[in-house]
Amino acid sequence: MLHTLTMSPFRCDVPAIRRLIAVGDHVLLLEDGVIFALAGTKTLSILINSSAYIYALRVDLLARGLMSRVSSQVEIISYTDFVMLVLENPQQVSW
Repeated sequence: MLHTLTMSPFRCDVPAIRRLIAVGDHVLLLEDGVIFALAGTKTLSILINSSAYIYALRVDLLARGLMSRVSSQVEIISYTDFVMLVLENPQQVSW
């Protein structure tokens, strides 16, 4: 399943999101959701501990000046990669 997170971790129910992410799911951080990708944050630890694959959209990281602060545990992807994730995951949830 693909989970797309578009909201800042400060504006959403992180524990609720975590409860619905299963091992092996894909989590894509985009728009303000890329704030989740910051290295050393509690919210990123929550996502990583879910054993999901974590991705962040490059253009949104660049737009927010966050590229240098992204955790090495988050894969930075392009729009093309985003489309591939959507095609690989027929079930999707947007947060």
